[in-house]
Amino acid sequence: MYNGEERSLCAALWAGRNEAERQGNMANPLVAIVGRPNVGKSTLFNKIAGRRLSITENRPGVTRDRLYADAVWQGKHFTVIDTGGIELKSDDTMWREILRQAELAVEMAQVIVFLMDGREEISSSDYEVAEKLRRSGKPVLLAVNKIDHFSHDKLFDFYALGLGEPFPVSAEHSQGVGDLLDAVVEQFPEGEEEAGERLKIALVGKPNAGKSSLTNRLLGFERTIVTDIAGTTRDAIDTPFQYNGEAYTLIDTAGIRRKKNVTDDVEYYSVVRALDAVRRADVCLLVVDSSEGLTEQDVKIAGYVHEQGKPSVIVMNKWDLIEKDTRTVLRFEQKLKEDLKFMDYFKSVYVSAQTGQRTEKLLTLAREVFAHANFRVKTGTLNDLLLDAVRANEPASYNGRRLKVYFATQPSVCPPTFVLSCNDAQLMHFSYKRYLENVLRRTFDFSGTPVRVLARTRGENAETV
Repeated sequence: MYNGEERSLCAALWAGRNEAERQGNMANPLVAIVGRPNVGKSTLFNKIAGRRLSITENRPGVTRDRLYADAVWQGKHFTVIDTGGIELKSDDTMWREILRQAELAVEMAQVIVFLMDGREEISSSDYEVAEKLRRSGKPVLLAVNKIDHFSHDKLFDFYALGLGEPFPVSAEHSQGVGDLLDAVVEQFPEGEEEAGERLKIALVGKPNAGKSSLTNRLLGFERTIVTDIAGTTRDAIDTPFQYNGEAYTLIDTAGIRRKKNVTDDVEYYSVVRALDAVRRADVCLLVVDSSEGLTEQDVKIAGYVHEQGKPSVIVMNKWDLIEKDTRTVLRFEQKLKEDLKFMDYFKSVYVSAQTGQRTEKLLTLAREVFAHANFRVKTGTLNDLLLDAVRANEPASYNGRRLKVYFATQPSVCPPTFVLSCNDAQLMHFSYKRYLENVLRRTFDFSGTPVRVLARTRGENAETV
Protein backbone atom coordinates (compact mmCIF):
# COMPACT_ATOMS: atom_id res chain seq x y z
CA MET A 1 0.00 0.00 0.00
CA TYR A 2 1.20 3.52 -0.82
CA ASN A 3 1.23 6.22 1.81
CA GLY A 4 0.03 9.75 1.08
CA GLU A 5 3.42 11.00 -0.13
CA GLU A 6 3.88 8.04 -2.46
CA ARG A 7 0.38 8.40 -3.95
CA SER A 8 0.82 12.11 -4.66
CA LEU A 9 4.25 11.57 -6.18
CA CYS A 10 3.04 8.72 -8.40
CA ALA A 11 0.00 10.74 -9.51
CA ALA A 12 2.18 13.71 -10.44
CA LEU A 13 4.67 11.55 -12.32
CA TRP A 14 1.99 9.63 -14.22
CA ALA A 15 0.27 12.86 -15.23
CA GLY A 16 3.61 14.28 -16.28
CA ARG A 17 4.58 11.21 -18.27
CA ASN A 18 1.29 11.23 -20.18
CA GLU A 19 1.65 14.92 -20.92
CA ALA A 20 5.26 14.43 -22.03
CA GLU A 21 4.22 11.65 -24.41
CA ARG A 22 1.53 13.88 -25.91
CA GLN A 23 4.03 16.70 -26.40
CA GLY A 24 6.58 14.49 -28.19
CA ASN A 25 9.25 16.89 -26.97
CA MET A 26 12.61 16.65 -28.74
CA ALA A 27 14.30 19.57 -26.97
CA ASN A 28 13.86 18.34 -23.40
CA PRO A 29 16.75 18.91 -20.99
CA LEU A 30 18.54 15.63 -20.29
CA VAL A 31 19.00 14.38 -16.72
CA ALA A 32 21.52 11.56 -16.28
CA ILE A 33 21.44 9.20 -13.29
CA VAL A 34 24.91 7.79 -12.64
CA GLY A 35 26.58 5.82 -9.86
CA ARG A 36 28.17 2.55 -8.87
CA PRO A 37 26.43 -0.77 -9.60
CA ASN A 38 23.43 -1.74 -7.49
CA VAL A 39 22.82 1.62 -5.79
CA GLY A 40 19.24 1.85 -7.12
CA LYS A 41 19.64 3.90 -10.31
CA SER A 42 17.10 1.87 -12.28
CA THR A 43 14.59 1.98 -9.40
CA LEU A 44 14.87 5.78 -9.29
CA PHE A 45 14.64 5.93 -13.09
CA ASN A 46 11.44 3.86 -13.10
CA LYS A 47 9.98 6.01 -10.33
CA ILE A 48 10.62 9.21 -12.28
CA ALA A 49 9.39 7.65 -15.53
CA GLY A 50 6.20 6.53 -13.82
CA ARG A 51 6.45 2.94 -15.05
CA ARG A 52 8.84 0.00 -15.11
CA LEU A 53 11.03 0.72 -18.15
CA SER A 54 14.40 -0.35 -16.78
CA ILE A 55 15.04 -3.87 -15.49
CA THR A 56 15.77 -3.87 -11.77
CA GLU A 57 17.43 -6.84 -10.11
CA ASN A 58 19.58 -7.12 -7.02
CA ARG A 59 22.83 -7.82 -8.82
CA PRO A 60 25.29 -5.54 -10.61
CA GLY A 61 25.53 -5.20 -14.38
CA VAL A 62 21.86 -5.65 -15.26
CA THR A 63 21.56 -2.19 -16.85
CA ARG A 64 24.15 -1.86 -19.61
CA ASP A 65 23.09 0.74 -22.15
CA ARG A 66 21.59 4.19 -21.63
CA LEU A 67 17.80 4.24 -21.26
CA TYR A 68 15.64 7.29 -21.89
CA ALA A 69 12.17 8.28 -20.66
CA ASP A 70 10.21 11.53 -20.95
CA ALA A 71 8.86 13.06 -17.75
CA VAL A 72 7.57 16.36 -16.37
CA TRP A 73 7.84 17.91 -12.92
CA GLN A 74 6.40 21.23 -11.79
CA GLY A 75 5.31 21.86 -15.37
CA LYS A 76 8.82 21.42 -16.75
CA HIS A 77 9.48 18.68 -19.29
CA PHE A 78 12.70 16.71 -19.30
CA THR A 79 14.19 13.39 -20.36
CA VAL A 80 15.78 11.17 -17.73
CA ILE A 81 18.64 8.79 -18.64
CA ASP A 82 19.39 5.56 -16.78
CA THR A 83 22.96 4.29 -17.07
CA GLY A 84 24.92 1.19 -16.18
CA GLY A 85 26.91 0.99 -12.97
CA ILE A 86 30.32 2.67 -13.06
CA GLU A 87 33.30 0.44 -12.27
CA LEU A 88 36.43 2.53 -12.86
CA LYS A 89 38.99 -0.12 -12.01
CA SER A 90 37.56 -3.12 -13.87
CA ASP A 91 39.46 -4.56 -16.86
CA ASP A 92 36.45 -6.55 -18.06
CA THR A 93 35.40 -5.63 -21.63
CA MET A 94 31.72 -5.35 -20.76
CA TRP A 95 32.34 -3.11 -17.73
CA ARG A 96 34.55 -0.84 -19.86
CA GLU A 97 31.76 -0.52 -22.43
CA ILE A 98 29.23 0.24 -19.67
CA LEU A 99 31.56 2.94 -18.32
CA ARG A 100 31.86 4.47 -21.79
CA GLN A 101 28.07 4.58 -22.16
CA ALA A 102 27.76 6.29 -18.76
CA GLU A 103 30.42 8.83 -19.77
CA LEU A 104 28.46 9.58 -22.96
CA ALA A 105 25.32 10.14 -20.89
CA VAL A 106 27.19 12.63 -18.68
CA GLU A 107 28.52 14.41 -21.76
CA MET A 108 25.00 14.74 -23.24
CA ALA A 109 23.17 15.68 -20.04
CA GLN A 110 22.30 19.15 -18.75
CA VAL A 111 21.91 17.92 -15.15
CA ILE A 112 23.59 14.94 -13.44
CA VAL A 113 22.23 13.00 -10.48
CA PHE A 114 25.03 11.10 -8.71
CA LEU A 115 23.25 8.34 -6.79
CA MET A 116 24.90 6.52 -3.89
CA ASP A 117 23.88 3.79 -1.47
CA GLY A 118 23.43 5.31 2.01
CA ARG A 119 24.03 1.94 3.66
CA GLU A 120 27.56 1.57 2.27
CA GLU A 121 30.83 3.29 3.06
CA ILE A 122 32.26 5.82 0.60
CA SER A 123 34.97 4.16 -1.51
CA SER A 124 37.99 5.58 -3.30
CA SER A 125 36.12 5.00 -6.58
CA ASP A 126 33.30 7.25 -5.36
CA TYR A 127 35.79 10.09 -4.81
CA GLU A 128 37.17 9.53 -8.33
CA VAL A 129 33.70 9.59 -9.88
CA ALA A 130 32.80 12.73 -7.93
CA GLU A 131 35.96 14.42 -9.22
CA LYS A 132 35.14 13.43 -12.82
CA LEU A 133 31.62 14.81 -12.46
CA ARG A 134 32.91 18.11 -11.04
CA ARG A 135 35.27 18.45 -14.01
CA SER A 136 32.32 18.02 -16.41
CA GLY A 137 31.18 21.56 -15.55
CA LYS A 138 27.56 20.35 -15.34
CA PRO A 139 25.23 20.83 -12.35
CA VAL A 140 25.66 17.71 -10.18
CA LEU A 141 23.15 16.73 -7.50
CA LEU A 142 24.23 14.13 -4.93
CA ALA A 143 21.40 11.77 -3.94
CA VAL A 144 21.85 9.21 -1.17
CA ASN A 145 19.50 6.29 -1.70
CA LYS A 146 18.12 3.54 0.58
CA ILE A 147 17.71 5.84 3.60
CA ASP A 148 14.21 4.78 4.55
CA HIS A 149 13.97 6.65 7.86
CA PHE A 150 15.87 9.80 6.85
CA SER A 151 18.46 9.64 9.59
CA HIS A 152 20.54 12.68 8.68
CA ASP A 153 23.38 11.33 10.82
CA LYS A 154 24.07 9.00 7.89
CA LEU A 155 24.53 11.92 5.51
CA PHE A 156 27.46 13.75 7.13
CA ASP A 157 30.12 11.56 5.50
CA PHE A 158 28.79 12.35 2.02
CA TYR A 159 29.64 16.05 2.34
CA ALA A 160 33.26 14.96 1.93
CA LEU A 161 32.61 14.32 -1.77
CA GLY A 162 32.46 18.07 -2.34
CA LEU A 163 29.19 17.98 -4.30
CA GLY A 164 27.17 20.11 -1.92
CA GLU A 165 24.27 19.08 0.27
CA PRO A 166 23.20 15.48 -0.31
CA PHE A 167 19.54 14.64 -0.94
CA PRO A 168 18.30 11.68 1.15
CA VAL A 169 15.93 9.49 -0.87
CA SER A 170 14.31 6.10 -0.83
CA ALA A 171 13.57 5.39 -4.49
CA GLU A 172 11.75 2.18 -3.58
CA HIS A 173 9.27 4.02 -1.35
CA SER A 174 9.19 7.37 -3.20
CA GLN A 175 10.53 9.23 -0.18
CA GLY A 176 12.51 12.36 -0.93
CA VAL A 177 12.17 11.94 -4.71
CA GLY A 178 9.98 15.03 -4.99
CA ASP A 179 12.57 17.21 -3.22
CA LEU A 180 15.27 15.85 -5.53
CA LEU A 181 13.18 16.63 -8.62
CA ASP A 182 12.49 20.15 -7.34
CA ALA A 183 16.25 20.72 -7.26
CA VAL A 184 16.72 19.08 -10.68
CA VAL A 185 14.23 21.28 -12.55
CA GLU A 186 15.72 24.44 -10.97
CA GLN A 187 18.87 23.74 -12.99
CA PHE A 188 17.14 23.68 -16.38
CA PRO A 189 17.93 26.41 -18.90
CA GLU A 190 15.06 28.62 -19.99
CA GLY A 191 13.55 28.94 -23.45
CA GLU A 192 13.93 25.38 -24.73
CA GLU A 193 11.99 24.83 -27.96
CA GLU A 194 9.76 21.87 -28.56
CA ALA A 195 9.61 19.73 -31.67
CA GLY A 196 6.73 17.87 -33.26
CA GLU A 197 5.60 14.26 -33.18
CA ARG A 198 8.26 11.57 -33.54
CA LEU A 199 7.96 8.45 -35.65
CA LYS A 200 8.77 5.54 -33.33
CA ILE A 201 10.74 2.80 -35.10
CA ALA A 202 11.48 -0.49 -33.31
CA LEU A 203 14.33 -2.71 -34.48
CA VAL A 204 13.44 -6.30 -33.60
CA GLY A 205 14.87 -9.71 -34.35
CA LYS A 206 16.94 -12.58 -33.01
CA PRO A 207 20.11 -12.05 -30.96
CA ASN A 208 23.17 -11.02 -32.99
CA ALA A 209 21.17 -10.03 -36.08
CA GLY A 210 22.81 -6.60 -35.98
CA LYS A 211 20.05 -4.45 -34.46
CA SER A 212 22.40 -2.41 -32.27
CA SER A 213 24.88 -1.95 -35.12
CA LEU A 214 22.07 -0.65 -37.32
CA THR A 215 20.94 1.68 -34.53
CA ASN A 216 24.43 3.12 -34.23
CA ARG A 217 24.76 3.42 -38.01
CA LEU A 218 21.47 5.31 -38.35
CA LEU A 219 22.30 7.63 -35.46
CA GLY A 220 25.86 8.26 -36.58
CA PHE A 221 27.37 7.47 -33.18
CA GLU A 222 27.69 4.50 -30.81
CA ARG A 223 24.38 4.71 -28.99
CA THR A 224 24.31 1.07 -27.84
CA ILE A 225 26.96 -1.46 -26.88
CA VAL A 226 27.91 -3.80 -29.73
CA THR A 227 29.80 -7.04 -29.08
CA ASP A 228 29.84 -10.54 -30.56
CA ILE A 229 28.20 -11.81 -27.36
CA ALA A 230 24.54 -12.74 -27.92
CA GLY A 231 22.23 -10.92 -25.55
CA THR A 232 24.40 -7.81 -25.04
CA THR A 233 21.34 -5.55 -25.38
CA ARG A 234 18.88 -6.27 -22.56
CA ASP A 235 16.45 -3.35 -22.49
CA ALA A 236 14.36 -1.70 -25.18
CA ILE A 237 16.42 1.46 -25.64
CA ASP A 238 14.74 4.62 -26.97
CA THR A 239 16.82 7.26 -28.73
CA PRO A 240 15.23 10.45 -30.11
CA PHE A 241 16.94 12.12 -33.09
CA GLN A 242 16.25 14.17 -36.21
CA TYR A 243 17.10 13.43 -39.83
CA ASN A 244 16.38 15.70 -42.80
CA GLY A 245 14.07 17.79 -40.65
CA GLU A 246 11.99 14.78 -39.55
CA ALA A 247 11.73 13.65 -35.91
CA TYR A 248 12.27 9.99 -34.99
CA THR A 249 12.68 7.72 -32.01
CA LEU A 250 14.72 4.57 -32.61
CA ILE A 251 13.98 1.67 -30.26
CA ASP A 252 16.79 -0.89 -30.11
CA THR A 253 15.50 -4.09 -28.51
CA ALA A 254 16.91 -7.24 -26.99
CA GLY A 255 17.19 -10.26 -29.26
CA ILE A 256 14.08 -12.47 -29.06
CA ARG A 257 14.98 -16.14 -28.62
CA ARG A 258 12.68 -19.16 -28.57
CA LYS A 259 10.83 -19.49 -25.27
CA LYS A 260 12.42 -22.80 -24.35
CA ASN A 261 15.87 -21.19 -24.60
CA VAL A 262 15.02 -18.34 -22.22
CA THR A 263 15.97 -19.47 -18.72
CA ASP A 264 17.42 -16.33 -17.08
CA ASP A 265 14.96 -13.93 -15.39
CA VAL A 266 16.73 -10.88 -16.81
CA GLU A 267 16.53 -12.24 -20.35
CA TYR A 268 12.85 -13.07 -19.83
CA TYR A 269 12.08 -9.46 -18.93
CA SER A 270 14.28 -8.28 -21.81
CA VAL A 271 12.12 -10.26 -24.24
CA VAL A 272 8.96 -8.89 -22.60
CA ARG A 273 10.25 -5.36 -23.16
CA ALA A 274 11.14 -6.17 -26.77
CA LEU A 275 7.58 -7.36 -27.38
CA ASP A 276 6.25 -4.25 -25.64
CA ALA A 277 8.44 -2.15 -27.95
CA VAL A 278 6.64 -3.71 -30.92
CA ARG A 279 3.27 -2.77 -29.43
CA ARG A 280 4.19 0.88 -28.85
CA ALA A 281 6.15 1.39 -32.09
CA ASP A 282 4.72 3.05 -35.20
CA VAL A 283 6.90 0.97 -37.53
CA CYS A 284 8.93 -2.21 -36.99
CA LEU A 285 12.17 -3.06 -38.75
CA LEU A 286 12.58 -6.84 -38.59
CA VAL A 287 16.34 -7.36 -38.74
CA VAL A 288 17.45 -10.70 -40.21
CA ASP A 289 20.98 -12.08 -40.47
CA SER A 290 21.37 -12.68 -44.22
CA SER A 291 24.25 -15.09 -43.65
CA GLU A 292 21.84 -17.39 -41.76
CA GLY A 293 18.80 -16.67 -43.91
CA LEU A 294 15.22 -16.43 -42.65
CA THR A 295 14.84 -18.87 -39.74
CA GLU A 296 11.80 -20.27 -37.95
CA GLN A 297 12.30 -17.78 -35.12
CA ASP A 298 12.45 -14.88 -37.59
CA VAL A 299 9.11 -16.03 -39.00
CA LYS A 300 7.60 -16.17 -35.51
CA ILE A 301 8.78 -12.63 -34.76
CA ALA A 302 7.35 -11.45 -38.09
CA GLY A 303 4.09 -13.16 -37.14
CA TYR A 304 3.95 -11.24 -33.87
CA VAL A 305 4.54 -7.94 -35.69
CA HIS A 306 1.77 -8.88 -38.14
CA GLU A 307 -0.66 -9.81 -35.34
CA GLN A 308 -0.04 -6.45 -33.68
CA GLY A 309 -1.06 -4.74 -36.91
CA LYS A 310 2.24 -2.87 -37.31
CA PRO A 311 3.65 -1.67 -40.63
CA SER A 312 7.06 -3.22 -41.11
CA VAL A 313 10.13 -3.64 -43.28
CA ILE A 314 12.17 -6.85 -43.54
CA VAL A 315 15.81 -5.75 -43.18
CA MET A 316 18.24 -8.36 -44.52
CA ASN A 317 21.39 -7.30 -42.68
CA LYS A 318 25.03 -8.41 -43.14
CA TRP A 319 24.53 -8.38 -46.92
CA ASP A 320 28.27 -7.75 -47.31
CA LEU A 321 28.93 -11.33 -46.11
CA ILE A 322 26.90 -12.93 -48.92
CA GLU A 323 28.54 -14.22 -52.08
CA LYS A 324 26.38 -12.83 -54.87
CA ASP A 325 25.51 -13.33 -58.51
CA THR A 326 22.84 -11.76 -60.69
CA ARG A 327 20.06 -13.88 -59.18
CA THR A 328 21.00 -13.72 -55.48
CA VAL A 329 18.38 -11.12 -54.53
CA LEU A 330 15.73 -12.96 -56.55
CA ARG A 331 16.44 -16.19 -54.67
CA PHE A 332 16.24 -14.41 -51.29
CA GLU A 333 12.97 -12.71 -52.28
CA GLN A 334 11.48 -16.03 -53.34
CA LYS A 335 12.45 -17.55 -49.98
CA LEU A 336 10.80 -14.63 -48.16
CA LYS A 337 7.59 -15.06 -50.18
CA GLU A 338 7.49 -18.77 -49.36
CA ASP A 339 8.07 -18.35 -45.61
CA LEU A 340 6.03 -15.17 -45.11
CA LYS A 341 2.86 -16.12 -47.00
CA PHE A 342 0.76 -14.76 -44.14
CA MET A 343 2.27 -11.28 -44.73
CA ASP A 344 2.94 -11.27 -48.46
CA TYR A 345 2.57 -7.50 -48.34
CA PHE A 346 6.08 -7.22 -46.87
CA LYS A 347 8.70 -4.76 -48.12
CA SER A 348 12.34 -5.79 -47.94
CA VAL A 349 15.73 -4.13 -48.17
CA TYR A 350 19.24 -5.62 -48.24
CA VAL A 351 21.73 -3.68 -46.11
CA SER A 352 25.00 -3.89 -44.23
CA ALA A 353 25.25 -2.11 -40.90
CA GLN A 354 29.00 -2.75 -41.00
CA THR A 355 29.63 -0.91 -44.30
CA GLY A 356 26.55 1.32 -44.37
CA GLN A 357 25.35 -0.20 -47.65
CA ARG A 358 21.76 0.96 -48.37
CA THR A 359 21.13 1.85 -44.71
CA GLU A 360 20.13 5.33 -45.84
CA LYS A 361 16.96 3.76 -47.32
CA LEU A 362 15.65 2.51 -43.97
CA LEU A 363 14.15 5.75 -42.67
CA THR A 364 12.60 6.50 -46.07
CA LEU A 365 11.01 3.03 -46.16
CA ALA A 366 9.80 3.44 -42.57
CA ARG A 367 8.08 6.70 -43.51
CA GLU A 368 6.63 5.06 -46.61
CA VAL A 369 5.03 2.07 -44.90
CA PHE A 370 3.78 4.32 -42.09
CA ALA A 371 2.04 6.50 -44.70
CA HIS A 372 0.48 3.38 -46.24
CA ALA A 373 -0.78 2.32 -42.79
CA ASN A 374 -2.42 5.76 -42.37
CA PHE A 375 -4.09 5.85 -45.79
CA ARG A 376 -7.86 6.37 -45.79
CA VAL A 377 -10.17 5.41 -48.63
CA LYS A 378 -13.15 7.68 -49.24
CA THR A 379 -16.38 5.96 -48.29
CA GLY A 380 -17.93 6.39 -51.72
CA THR A 381 -14.88 5.00 -53.49
CA LEU A 382 -14.68 2.11 -51.03
CA ASN A 383 -18.30 1.09 -51.53
CA ASP A 384 -18.07 1.30 -55.33
CA LEU A 385 -14.96 -0.88 -55.30
CA LEU A 386 -16.14 -3.59 -52.89
CA LEU A 387 -19.68 -3.84 -54.22
CA ASP A 388 -18.29 -4.19 -57.76
CA ALA A 389 -15.98 -6.91 -56.43
CA VAL A 390 -18.93 -8.75 -54.86
CA ARG A 391 -20.93 -8.57 -58.10
CA ALA A 392 -17.92 -9.81 -60.11
CA ASN A 393 -17.36 -12.76 -57.77
CA GLU A 394 -20.40 -13.60 -55.67
CA PRO A 395 -19.78 -15.56 -52.44
CA ALA A 396 -20.81 -19.21 -52.36
CA SER A 397 -24.04 -20.14 -50.59
CA TYR A 398 -23.98 -22.04 -47.30
CA ASN A 399 -26.96 -24.19 -46.21
CA GLY A 400 -29.06 -22.46 -48.81
CA ARG A 401 -28.11 -18.96 -47.62
CA ARG A 402 -25.89 -16.50 -49.47
CA LEU A 403 -23.86 -13.64 -48.01
CA LYS A 404 -25.10 -10.16 -48.83
CA VAL A 405 -22.86 -7.09 -48.37
CA TYR A 406 -24.82 -3.85 -47.88
CA PHE A 407 -22.10 -1.25 -47.46
CA ALA A 408 -18.52 -0.76 -46.21
CA THR A 409 -16.68 1.80 -44.08
CA GLN A 410 -13.11 2.42 -42.94
CA PRO A 411 -13.35 3.37 -39.26
CA SER A 412 -9.62 3.40 -38.45
CA VAL A 413 -6.05 3.29 -39.70
CA CYS A 414 -2.78 1.78 -38.41
CA PRO A 415 -3.61 -0.77 -39.64
CA PRO A 416 -6.23 0.19 -42.26
CA THR A 417 -9.42 -1.43 -41.02
CA PHE A 418 -12.53 -1.98 -43.15
CA VAL A 419 -15.94 -2.97 -41.80
CA LEU A 420 -18.50 -4.64 -44.06
CA SER A 421 -22.15 -4.57 -43.02
CA CYS A 422 -23.67 -7.94 -44.03
CA ASN A 423 -26.88 -9.93 -43.62
CA ASP A 424 -24.93 -12.52 -41.56
CA ALA A 425 -21.21 -12.19 -40.74
CA GLN A 426 -20.96 -15.96 -40.17
CA LEU A 427 -21.56 -16.55 -43.90
CA MET A 428 -18.33 -14.81 -44.88
CA HIS A 429 -15.68 -17.49 -45.42
CA PHE A 430 -12.05 -16.59 -44.70
CA SER A 431 -11.15 -17.20 -48.37
CA TYR A 432 -13.71 -14.62 -49.44
CA LYS A 433 -12.33 -12.14 -46.93
CA ARG A 434 -8.91 -12.77 -48.45
CA TYR A 435 -10.36 -12.09 -51.89
CA LEU A 436 -11.73 -8.73 -50.77
CA GLU A 437 -8.42 -7.83 -49.12
CA ASN A 438 -6.60 -8.62 -52.38
CA VAL A 439 -9.02 -6.35 -54.25
CA LEU A 440 -8.17 -3.54 -51.86
CA ARG A 441 -4.43 -4.16 -52.22
CA ARG A 442 -4.59 -4.24 -56.04
CA THR A 443 -6.37 -0.88 -56.04
CA PHE A 444 -4.49 0.95 -53.29
CA ASP A 445 -0.87 0.75 -52.18
CA PHE A 446 -0.96 -0.98 -48.79
CA SER A 447 2.50 -2.52 -49.15
CA GLY A 448 4.33 -2.93 -45.86
CA THR A 449 1.21 -2.81 -43.70
CA PRO A 450 -1.43 -5.34 -42.62
CA VAL A 451 -5.02 -4.72 -43.70
CA ARG A 452 -7.89 -5.83 -41.49
CA VAL A 453 -11.34 -6.62 -42.82
CA LEU A 454 -14.17 -6.88 -40.30
CA ALA A 455 -17.57 -8.41 -40.98
CA ARG A 456 -20.60 -7.16 -39.07
CA THR A 457 -24.11 -8.50 -39.08
CA ARG A 458 -26.30 -5.45 -39.63
CA GLY A 459 -27.39 -4.13 -36.26
CA GLU A 460 -24.67 -6.03 -34.31
CA ASN A 461 -21.09 -5.32 -33.23
CA ALA A 462 -18.22 -5.90 -35.61
CA GLU A 463 -16.61 -9.32 -35.72
CA THR A 464 -12.93 -9.67 -36.49
CA VAL A 465 -12.19 -11.32 -39.79
